[in-house]
Amino acid sequence: MNKETKVSTDAAAGVTVAVVGARGKTGRAIVSALAARGVPAVPVGRGEMADLGAVLKGCRAAYLMAPNLHPNELDFISVLLGACREAGVERVVYHSVAAPHAPDMPHHVAKAAAEDLVRRSGLQWSILQPCAYIDNLLPGLREQKPHIAVPYNVDTRFGLISLADVGEVAAEVLLDEAHIGATYELGGPELLTVRDVAAAAEQVLGRTVELEVSTPKRWSLAHRNSVADSTSDTSFDLREIEWLEAMFSYYDNHGLSCGALPAQAILSRPTRSVQEVLRTELSQLETFTNGS
Repeated sequence: MNKETKVSTDAAAGVTVAVVGARGKTGRAIVSALAARGVPAVPVGRGEMADLGAVLKGCRAAYLMAPNLHPNELDFISVLLGACREAGVERVVYHSVAAPHAPDMPHHVAKAAAEDLVRRSGLQWSILQPCAYIDNLLPGLREQKPHIAVPYNVDTRFGLISLADVGEVAAEVLLDEAHIGATYELGGPELLTVRDVAAAAEQVLGRTVELEVSTPKRWSLAHRNSVADSTSDTSFDLREIEWLEAMFSYYDNHGLSCGALPAQAILSRPTRSVQEVLRTELSQLETFTNGS
């Protein structure tokens, strides 16, 4: 057992951690990483929000994460912080985002404001700013005709990180007091374009991966038309479409570069590469395709 693992194991003794959003993909990754360290997690979702005090009672730490594109993240986090203080929670880790101060992305700016609230909460705090997940590009790669569809430039660069690594970083930060007062940008081991990811997927699958590229405006128009057409099904409302168009426009021009070293330092190992994630997640498809 290395020094970092021992610190985490020792710190975990007798700790119970509340995880807000535990039933979503990020929350599940965090709960899994905590379980691997022998730490029980208390899930906090919509059903638990009505009685936060009772749910948080006995928890030493809490991971605070708003639903994606929340219309009022500041108030949501404020309520959680207040409940944590009243319940005697000692430590909080807030799930922010890479580039929270980018003025062109409204939901990023909302997280910047929430970060300030966390810092002034009077609680012991840490903040994580993850980049986009490698895993977000997997769904199309699992289909019969593998593809990646994005509404932005496929040649801008991202510090893509694996969801599993974000979960493990979150667990380490929750359990090790050395991270109190720290803000960490979380990126993967290298800056990559969507085109790079498609090329890596082709190597893993042994098949052509199509790039289906739209533009932020075309994506927005299609979804706005779906909202206007009562017979069409869209998962976004007009505000969410506006915010996502703004994000895709930012990606289109700038990508989302993100540093690699913080996550590597926290985990005491290199973070998972795109190739490693694809091999793990697409291995069954590869076997099926090759007729093995």
